[in-house]
Amino acid sequence: MSEVSAPTYETIVARIERLPISRWHRSVRVILGICTMFDAIDAVSIAFVLPVLIGLWGLSPGQIGLLLSSGFVGQLIGSAGFGFVGERYGRVFALNLTILIISVFGLACAFSGGYSALLIFRFFQGLGIGGEIPLAATYVNEIAKTHRRGRFVLLYQAIYPVGFVVASVGSIWVVPELGWRWMFILGALPAVLMIAIQRVVPESPRWLARRGRLQEADAILTGLEQKIFGDVPPPPLQLSLRATTQVQTARIAELFEGIYAARTLCVWVMWFCSSMIGYGLLVWLPSLFHTVYHLSVRQSLVFSVLGNTTVLAMAIIAAFAIDVIGRRRVFVLSFTAAGLPLFILWLLGQPTAVTVMLLAAVSSTCISAAQLSLWTYTPEIYPTRMRALGTGTASAWARAGSMLGPPLVGWLLAGTHQVSIIFLIFACAGFIGAATVLLFGTETSGRVLEEVSP
Repeated sequence: MSEVSAPTYETIVARIERLPISRWHRSVRVILGICTMFDAIDAVSIAFVLPVLIGLWGLSPGQIGLLLSSGFVGQLIGSAGFGFVGERYGRVFALNLTILIISVFGLACAFSGGYSALLIFRFFQGLGIGGEIPLAATYVNEIAKTHRRGRFVLLYQAIYPVGFVVASVGSIWVVPELGWRWMFILGALPAVLMIAIQRVVPESPRWLARRGRLQEADAILTGLEQKIFGDVPPPPLQLSLRATTQVQTARIAELFEGIYAARTLCVWVMWFCSSMIGYGLLVWLPSLFHTVYHLSVRQSLVFSVLGNTTVLAMAIIAAFAIDVIGRRRVFVLSFTAAGLPLFILWLLGQPTAVTVMLLAAVSSTCISAAQLSLWTYTPEIYPTRMRALGTGTASAWARAGSMLGPPLVGWLLAGTHQVSIIFLIFACAGFIGAATVLLFGTETSGRVLEEVSP
Protein backbone atom coordinates (compact mmCIF):
# COMPACT_ATOMS: atom_id res chain seq x y z
CA MET A 1 0.00 0.00 0.00
CA SER A 2 2.96 2.31 0.56
CA GLU A 3 3.75 4.48 -2.47
CA VAL A 4 7.33 5.19 -1.41
CA SER A 5 10.11 2.66 -1.83
CA ALA A 6 12.25 4.12 0.94
CA PRO A 7 10.14 5.31 3.89
CA THR A 8 11.29 8.34 5.88
CA TYR A 9 10.15 9.85 9.13
CA GLU A 10 8.28 12.51 7.16
CA THR A 11 6.37 9.99 5.04
CA ILE A 12 5.53 7.92 8.12
CA VAL A 13 4.01 11.01 9.77
CA ALA A 14 2.16 11.91 6.56
CA ARG A 15 0.66 8.42 6.37
CA ILE A 16 -0.48 8.60 10.00
CA GLU A 17 -2.13 11.95 9.24
CA ARG A 18 -3.77 10.46 6.14
CA LEU A 19 -5.53 7.67 8.03
CA PRO A 20 -9.17 8.48 8.84
CA ILE A 21 -10.38 7.68 12.34
CA SER A 22 -11.36 4.03 12.02
CA ARG A 23 -12.58 1.05 13.99
CA TRP A 24 -8.93 0.25 14.75
CA HIS A 25 -8.36 3.71 16.25
CA ARG A 26 -11.45 3.35 18.40
CA SER A 27 -10.47 -0.17 19.47
CA VAL A 28 -7.07 1.06 20.62
CA ARG A 29 -8.72 3.95 22.43
CA VAL A 30 -11.12 1.60 24.24
CA ILE A 31 -8.46 -0.97 25.21
CA LEU A 32 -6.03 1.62 26.53
CA GLY A 33 -8.91 3.52 28.07
CA ILE A 34 -9.96 0.47 30.07
CA CYS A 35 -6.37 0.09 31.26
CA THR A 36 -6.48 3.72 32.34
CA MET A 37 -9.84 3.18 34.06
CA PHE A 38 -8.36 0.43 36.22
CA ASP A 39 -5.38 2.69 36.85
CA ALA A 40 -7.83 5.21 38.32
CA ILE A 41 -9.49 2.50 40.42
CA ASP A 42 -6.12 1.44 41.83
CA ALA A 43 -5.04 5.03 42.45
CA VAL A 44 -8.07 5.95 44.55
CA SER A 45 -9.07 2.61 46.08
CA ILE A 46 -7.11 3.45 49.21
CA ALA A 47 -9.40 6.46 49.81
CA PHE A 48 -12.46 4.24 50.01
CA VAL A 49 -10.97 1.61 52.31
CA LEU A 50 -9.40 4.13 54.69
CA PRO A 51 -12.58 4.75 56.73
CA VAL A 52 -12.53 1.03 57.57
CA LEU A 53 -8.77 0.75 58.13
CA ILE A 54 -8.76 3.76 60.45
CA GLY A 55 -10.96 1.88 62.90
CA LEU A 56 -9.55 -1.57 62.18
CA TRP A 57 -5.87 -0.66 62.65
CA GLY A 58 -6.28 2.45 64.83
CA LEU A 59 -4.48 4.73 62.39
CA SER A 60 -3.45 8.25 63.34
CA PRO A 61 -3.75 11.21 60.93
CA GLY A 62 0.00 11.01 60.34
CA GLN A 63 -0.16 7.32 59.47
CA ILE A 64 -3.10 7.96 57.15
CA GLY A 65 -1.16 10.66 55.31
CA LEU A 66 1.89 8.41 55.00
CA LEU A 67 -0.17 5.52 53.66
CA LEU A 68 -1.77 7.76 51.06
CA SER A 69 1.58 9.23 50.08
CA SER A 70 3.39 5.89 49.74
CA GLY A 71 1.47 5.10 46.57
CA PHE A 72 2.08 8.57 45.21
CA VAL A 73 5.81 8.32 45.88
CA GLY A 74 5.84 5.15 43.79
CA GLN A 75 3.81 6.92 41.10
CA LEU A 76 6.27 9.82 41.04
CA ILE A 77 9.21 7.48 40.46
CA GLY A 78 7.26 5.34 38.00
CA SER A 79 6.14 8.34 35.92
CA ALA A 80 9.66 9.51 35.23
CA GLY A 81 11.27 6.07 35.19
CA PHE A 82 8.91 4.47 32.71
CA GLY A 83 9.22 7.56 30.52
CA PHE A 84 12.84 6.51 29.97
CA VAL A 85 11.78 2.90 29.41
CA GLY A 86 9.20 4.00 26.85
CA GLU A 87 11.78 6.03 24.93
CA ARG A 88 14.38 3.27 24.98
CA TYR A 89 12.34 0.07 24.49
CA GLY A 90 9.06 1.28 23.01
CA ARG A 91 5.67 2.46 24.19
CA VAL A 92 3.92 -0.92 24.08
CA PHE A 93 6.64 -2.90 25.88
CA ALA A 94 6.78 -0.36 28.70
CA LEU A 95 2.98 -0.21 28.88
CA ASN A 96 2.67 -4.00 29.32
CA LEU A 97 5.31 -3.90 32.04
CA THR A 98 3.40 -1.27 34.03
CA ILE A 99 0.16 -3.26 33.77
CA LEU A 100 1.90 -6.37 35.10
CA ILE A 101 3.29 -4.44 38.08
CA ILE A 102 -0.11 -2.90 38.87
CA SER A 103 -1.85 -6.27 38.89
CA VAL A 104 0.75 -8.21 40.87
CA PHE A 105 1.04 -5.65 43.64
CA GLY A 106 -2.71 -5.02 43.62
CA LEU A 107 -3.15 -8.61 44.75
CA ALA A 108 -0.35 -8.15 47.27
CA CYS A 109 -2.22 -5.15 48.74
CA ALA A 110 -5.39 -7.24 48.97
CA PHE A 111 -3.67 -9.83 51.12
CA SER A 112 -1.69 -7.41 53.29
CA GLY A 113 -1.52 -8.50 56.91
CA GLY A 114 -1.18 -5.03 58.41
CA TYR A 115 -0.27 -1.39 58.02
CA SER A 116 3.43 -1.83 57.24
CA ALA A 117 2.86 -4.41 54.50
CA LEU A 118 0.17 -2.33 52.83
CA LEU A 119 2.45 0.72 52.98
CA ILE A 120 5.20 -1.15 51.09
CA PHE A 121 2.93 -2.83 48.54
CA ARG A 122 1.17 0.46 47.72
CA PHE A 123 4.56 1.97 46.92
CA PHE A 124 5.45 -0.77 44.44
CA GLN A 125 1.99 -0.74 42.88
CA GLY A 126 2.43 3.00 42.50
CA LEU A 127 5.42 2.44 40.22
CA GLY A 128 3.14 0.84 37.64
CA ILE A 129 0.26 3.25 38.17
CA GLY A 130 2.59 6.21 37.65
CA GLY A 131 4.01 4.81 34.44
CA GLU A 132 0.88 3.50 32.72
CA ILE A 133 -1.08 6.65 31.94
CA PRO A 134 1.81 8.74 30.51
CA LEU A 135 2.72 5.88 28.18
CA ALA A 136 -0.88 5.30 27.07
CA ALA A 137 -1.48 9.03 26.57
CA THR A 138 1.73 9.31 24.55
CA TYR A 139 0.70 6.42 22.33
CA VAL A 140 -2.83 7.73 21.72
CA ASN A 141 -1.43 11.15 20.81
CA GLU A 142 1.01 9.59 18.36
CA ILE A 143 -1.64 7.68 16.40
CA ALA A 144 -4.14 10.57 16.31
CA LYS A 145 -4.35 12.88 13.31
CA THR A 146 -4.21 16.63 13.78
CA HIS A 147 -7.89 17.34 13.04
CA ARG A 148 -9.75 17.11 16.35
CA ARG A 149 -6.81 15.43 18.05
CA GLY A 150 -7.87 16.96 21.35
CA ARG A 151 -11.31 15.37 21.16
CA PHE A 152 -9.89 12.00 20.15
CA VAL A 153 -7.41 11.92 23.05
CA LEU A 154 -9.79 13.34 25.64
CA LEU A 155 -12.49 10.80 24.79
CA TYR A 156 -9.89 8.14 25.54
CA GLN A 157 -8.97 9.93 28.75
CA ALA A 158 -12.64 10.34 29.68
CA ILE A 159 -12.63 6.68 30.66
CA TYR A 160 -10.27 7.59 33.52
CA PRO A 161 -12.96 9.26 35.67
CA VAL A 162 -15.17 6.26 34.95
CA GLY A 163 -12.70 4.47 37.20
CA PHE A 164 -13.43 7.01 39.94
CA VAL A 165 -17.16 6.42 39.54
CA VAL A 166 -16.73 2.63 39.54
CA ALA A 167 -14.50 2.81 42.59
CA SER A 168 -16.78 5.16 44.54
CA VAL A 169 -20.07 3.49 43.59
CA GLY A 170 -18.64 0.00 43.96
CA SER A 171 -17.15 0.81 47.35
CA ILE A 172 -20.59 1.62 48.75
CA TRP A 173 -21.47 -2.07 48.43
CA VAL A 174 -18.10 -3.82 48.22
CA VAL A 175 -16.46 -2.38 51.34
CA PRO A 176 -19.33 -2.95 53.80
CA GLU A 177 -20.48 -6.27 52.32
CA LEU A 178 -17.37 -8.04 50.98
CA GLY A 179 -14.63 -6.28 52.89
CA TRP A 180 -11.91 -3.77 52.04
CA ARG A 181 -9.58 -6.37 50.43
CA TRP A 182 -11.91 -6.78 47.47
CA MET A 183 -11.30 -3.18 46.38
CA PHE A 184 -7.68 -4.12 45.69
CA ILE A 185 -8.62 -7.42 44.05
CA LEU A 186 -10.82 -5.47 41.62
CA GLY A 187 -7.84 -3.31 40.71
CA ALA A 188 -5.77 -6.36 39.75
CA LEU A 189 -8.00 -7.30 36.81
CA PRO A 190 -6.22 -5.31 34.02
CA ALA A 191 -3.65 -8.09 33.64
CA VAL A 192 -6.07 -9.80 31.25
CA LEU A 193 -5.93 -6.75 28.98
CA MET A 194 -2.34 -7.54 28.08
CA ILE A 195 -3.73 -10.18 25.70
CA ALA A 196 -5.83 -7.58 23.87
CA ILE A 197 -2.88 -5.18 23.69
CA GLN A 198 -0.70 -7.83 22.07
CA ARG A 199 -3.35 -8.51 19.43
CA VAL A 200 -4.61 -5.02 18.62
CA VAL A 201 -1.99 -2.44 19.63
CA PRO A 202 1.21 -2.41 17.53
CA GLU A 203 4.24 -0.35 18.42
CA SER A 204 3.94 3.37 17.69
CA PRO A 205 5.03 3.98 14.07
CA ARG A 206 6.17 7.48 15.07
CA TRP A 207 8.48 6.04 17.74
CA LEU A 208 9.81 3.34 15.42
CA ALA A 209 10.54 5.90 12.69
CA ARG A 210 12.30 8.27 15.08
CA ARG A 211 14.46 5.37 16.28
CA GLY A 212 15.46 4.66 12.68
CA ARG A 213 13.35 1.48 12.44
CA LEU A 214 11.62 2.73 9.32
CA GLN A 215 10.86 -0.65 7.75
CA GLU A 216 9.00 -1.79 10.87
CA ALA A 217 6.99 1.44 10.93
CA ASP A 218 6.26 1.03 7.22
CA ALA A 219 5.05 -2.55 7.73
CA ILE A 220 2.68 -1.53 10.54
CA LEU A 221 1.21 1.32 8.50
CA THR A 222 0.90 -0.87 5.41
CA GLY A 223 -1.18 -3.32 7.43
CA LEU A 224 -3.34 -0.52 8.83
CA GLU A 225 -3.84 1.00 5.37
CA GLN A 226 -4.98 -2.35 4.00
CA LYS A 227 -7.36 -2.78 6.93
CA ILE A 228 -8.79 0.75 6.72
CA PHE A 229 -8.80 1.54 2.98
CA GLY A 230 -9.29 -1.99 1.66
CA ASP A 231 -9.22 -2.02 -2.13
CA VAL A 232 -9.80 1.74 -2.39
CA PRO A 233 -6.59 3.66 -3.19
CA PRO A 234 -5.64 6.02 -0.33
CA PRO A 235 -5.51 9.76 -1.00
CA PRO A 236 -2.14 11.27 -2.02
CA LEU A 237 0.36 12.00 0.73
CA GLN A 238 0.56 15.58 1.97
CA LEU A 239 4.19 16.12 2.96
CA SER A 240 4.44 19.27 5.07
CA LEU A 241 7.51 18.55 7.19
CA ARG A 242 11.13 19.27 6.44
CA ALA A 243 13.19 16.17 5.75
CA THR A 244 15.48 14.87 8.47
CA THR A 245 17.51 11.70 8.73
CA GLN A 246 18.73 12.22 12.29
CA VAL A 247 18.03 9.37 14.69
CA GLN A 248 17.87 10.97 18.11
CA THR A 249 17.78 9.62 21.64
CA ALA A 250 16.06 11.47 24.46
CA ARG A 251 18.18 13.37 26.95
CA ILE A 252 16.75 14.77 30.17
CA ALA A 253 18.66 18.02 29.56
CA GLU A 254 16.62 18.65 26.41
CA LEU A 255 13.57 19.35 28.55
CA PHE A 256 15.30 22.57 29.61
CA GLU A 257 16.76 23.66 26.27
CA GLY A 258 15.39 26.28 23.86
CA ILE A 259 11.61 26.56 23.63
CA TYR A 260 11.15 23.52 25.85
CA ALA A 261 12.43 25.20 29.03
CA ALA A 262 9.36 27.45 29.39
CA ARG A 263 7.05 24.62 28.30
CA THR A 264 8.53 22.27 30.88
CA LEU A 265 8.20 24.83 33.66
CA CYS A 266 4.59 25.52 32.65
CA VAL A 267 3.36 21.92 32.57
CA TRP A 268 5.22 21.00 35.75
CA VAL A 269 3.43 23.75 37.67
CA MET A 270 0.10 22.89 36.03
CA TRP A 271 0.45 19.20 36.86
CA PHE A 272 1.48 19.91 40.45
CA CYS A 273 -1.34 22.37 41.20
CA SER A 274 -4.10 20.41 39.48
CA SER A 275 -3.14 17.19 41.19
CA MET A 276 -2.75 18.79 44.60
CA ILE A 277 -6.34 20.01 44.35
CA GLY A 278 -7.87 17.02 42.59
CA TYR A 279 -6.29 14.21 44.56
CA GLY A 280 -6.17 16.17 47.80
CA LEU A 281 -9.95 16.44 47.73
CA LEU A 282 -10.54 13.01 46.26
CA VAL A 283 -8.60 10.92 48.76
CA TRP A 284 -9.40 12.92 51.89
CA LEU A 285 -13.09 13.81 51.53
CA PRO A 286 -14.42 10.36 52.53
CA SER A 287 -12.28 10.40 55.67
CA LEU A 288 -13.10 14.06 56.42
CA PHE A 289 -16.82 13.33 56.22
CA HIS A 290 -16.35 10.37 58.56
CA THR A 291 -13.96 11.87 61.14
CA VAL A 292 -14.79 15.62 61.09
CA TYR A 293 -18.47 15.60 60.19
CA HIS A 294 -19.21 12.25 61.90
CA LEU A 295 -21.01 10.62 59.01
CA SER A 296 -21.15 6.83 58.75
CA VAL A 297 -18.76 4.98 56.43
CA ARG A 298 -21.58 4.35 53.96
CA GLN A 299 -22.71 8.01 54.06
CA SER A 300 -19.14 9.17 53.53
CA LEU A 301 -18.79 7.00 50.45
CA VAL A 302 -22.17 8.11 49.07
CA PHE A 303 -21.14 11.76 49.39
CA SER A 304 -18.05 11.02 47.33
CA VAL A 305 -20.04 9.53 44.47
CA LEU A 306 -21.56 12.88 43.46
CA GLY A 307 -18.21 14.53 42.83
CA ASN A 308 -16.85 11.57 40.89
CA THR A 309 -19.96 11.38 38.70
CA THR A 310 -19.80 15.07 37.75
CA VAL A 311 -16.12 14.63 36.86
CA LEU A 312 -17.17 12.18 34.17
CA ALA A 313 -19.64 14.71 32.75
CA MET A 314 -16.92 17.38 32.72
CA ALA A 315 -14.60 15.04 30.80
CA ILE A 316 -17.16 14.77 28.00
CA ILE A 317 -17.67 18.55 27.94
CA ALA A 318 -13.93 19.19 27.81
CA ALA A 319 -13.50 16.67 24.97
CA PHE A 320 -15.90 18.62 22.76
CA ALA A 321 -14.59 22.03 23.81
CA ILE A 322 -10.83 21.63 23.71
CA ASP A 323 -10.45 21.83 19.92
CA VAL A 324 -13.02 24.64 19.64
CA ILE A 325 -11.87 27.11 22.31
CA GLY A 326 -8.27 25.89 22.53
CA ARG A 327 -6.10 24.34 25.20
CA ARG A 328 -5.12 27.58 26.96
CA ARG A 329 -8.69 28.74 27.54
CA VAL A 330 -9.69 25.33 28.88
CA PHE A 331 -6.85 25.45 31.41
CA VAL A 332 -7.45 29.04 32.55
CA LEU A 333 -11.17 28.43 33.02
CA SER A 334 -10.60 25.11 34.79
CA PHE A 335 -8.03 26.35 37.30
CA THR A 336 -9.97 29.53 38.10
CA ALA A 337 -13.31 27.77 38.47
CA ALA A 338 -11.69 25.18 40.76
CA GLY A 339 -10.09 27.76 43.02
CA LEU A 340 -13.14 29.94 43.60
CA PRO A 341 -15.38 27.37 45.42
CA LEU A 342 -12.49 26.43 47.69
CA PHE A 343 -11.83 30.09 48.45
CA ILE A 344 -15.50 30.45 49.41
CA LEU A 345 -15.22 27.44 51.75
CA TRP A 346 -12.29 29.15 53.45
CA LEU A 347 -14.27 32.38 53.85
CA LEU A 348 -17.18 30.45 55.39
CA GLY A 349 -14.90 29.16 58.16
CA GLN A 350 -17.04 26.29 59.45
CA PRO A 351 -19.28 25.15 56.58
CA THR A 352 -21.72 22.29 56.96
CA ALA A 353 -21.09 18.86 55.47
CA VAL A 354 -23.62 19.54 52.70
CA THR A 355 -21.91 22.85 51.79
CA VAL A 356 -18.51 21.18 51.72
CA MET A 357 -19.86 18.37 49.60
CA LEU A 358 -21.44 20.70 47.04
CA LEU A 359 -18.61 23.22 46.68
CA ALA A 360 -15.89 20.55 46.80
CA ALA A 361 -17.76 18.68 44.07
CA VAL A 362 -17.78 21.83 41.92
CA SER A 363 -14.05 22.32 42.50
CA SER A 364 -13.22 18.67 41.77
CA THR A 365 -15.33 18.76 38.63
CA CYS A 366 -13.67 21.91 37.29
CA ILE A 367 -10.10 20.88 38.07
CA SER A 368 -10.72 17.55 36.37
CA ALA A 369 -10.95 19.40 33.03
CA ALA A 370 -7.38 20.57 33.55
CA GLN A 371 -6.16 17.19 34.78
CA LEU A 372 -7.63 15.32 31.82
CA SER A 373 -6.66 17.95 29.23
CA LEU A 374 -3.06 17.83 30.41
CA TRP A 375 -2.86 14.29 29.04
CA THR A 376 -3.64 15.76 25.64
CA TYR A 377 -1.52 18.88 25.97
CA THR A 378 1.70 17.53 27.51
CA PRO A 379 2.54 14.99 24.75
CA GLU A 380 1.84 17.70 22.18
CA ILE A 381 4.51 20.11 23.40
CA TYR A 382 7.38 17.61 23.12
CA PRO A 383 8.86 15.97 20.00
CA THR A 384 8.65 12.21 19.37
CA ARG A 385 12.23 11.62 20.52
CA MET A 386 11.32 12.71 24.06
CA ARG A 387 7.51 12.67 24.14
CA ALA A 388 7.20 9.80 26.64
CA LEU A 389 10.03 11.22 28.73
CA GLY A 390 8.54 14.72 28.78
CA THR A 391 5.07 13.41 29.56
CA GLY A 392 6.38 11.06 32.25
CA THR A 393 8.51 13.64 34.04
CA ALA A 394 5.71 16.23 33.85
CA SER A 395 3.16 13.81 35.28
CA ALA A 396 5.67 13.00 38.02
CA TRP A 397 4.88 16.48 39.32
CA ALA A 398 1.26 15.40 39.49
CA ARG A 399 2.42 12.61 41.77
CA ALA A 400 4.41 15.17 43.78
CA GLY A 401 1.24 17.21 44.23
CA SER A 402 -0.67 14.05 45.14
CA MET A 403 2.10 13.11 47.54
CA LEU A 404 2.13 16.51 49.24
CA GLY A 405 -1.63 17.02 49.47
CA PRO A 406 -2.65 14.07 51.70
CA PRO A 407 0.05 14.44 54.40
CA LEU A 408 -0.46 18.23 54.38
CA VAL A 409 -4.13 17.70 55.17
CA GLY A 410 -3.25 15.15 57.85
CA TRP A 411 -0.66 17.45 59.41
CA LEU A 412 -3.02 20.43 59.47
CA LEU A 413 -5.85 18.39 60.98
CA ALA A 414 -3.56 16.95 63.65
CA GLY A 415 -2.07 20.33 64.54
CA THR A 416 -4.92 22.83 64.18
CA HIS A 417 -8.04 20.74 63.55
CA GLN A 418 -9.11 23.50 61.13
CA VAL A 419 -10.48 22.28 57.83
CA SER A 420 -10.81 25.79 56.37
CA ILE A 421 -7.05 26.36 56.00
CA ILE A 422 -6.91 23.28 53.78
CA PHE A 423 -9.40 24.84 51.39
CA LEU A 424 -7.41 28.09 51.26
CA ILE A 425 -4.22 26.27 50.28
CA PHE A 426 -5.98 24.33 47.54
CA ALA A 427 -7.66 27.54 46.29
CA CYS A 428 -4.26 29.24 45.96
CA ALA A 429 -3.01 26.28 43.93
CA GLY A 430 -5.87 26.85 41.49
CA PHE A 431 -5.08 30.52 41.05
CA ILE A 432 -1.35 29.80 40.58
CA GLY A 433 -2.18 27.26 37.86
CA ALA A 434 -4.32 29.79 35.96
CA ALA A 435 -1.59 32.45 36.14
CA THR A 436 1.04 30.01 34.90
CA VAL A 437 -1.00 29.15 31.82
CA LEU A 438 -1.53 32.82 31.00
CA LEU A 439 2.20 33.51 31.24
CA PHE A 440 3.75 30.42 29.64
CA GLY A 441 1.04 28.33 27.94
CA THR A 442 1.40 27.41 24.24
CA GLU A 443 -1.63 26.90 22.02
CA THR A 444 -1.42 23.56 20.14
CA SER A 445 -4.92 23.17 18.70
CA GLY A 446 -5.06 22.32 14.99
CA ARG A 447 -1.29 21.87 14.57
CA VAL A 448 0.63 18.73 13.56
CA LEU A 449 2.72 17.39 16.44
CA GLU A 450 5.96 17.90 14.52
CA GLU A 451 5.05 21.55 13.83
CA VAL A 452 4.32 22.23 17.50
CA SER A 453 7.49 20.47 18.67
CA PRO A 454 10.28 20.31 16.06
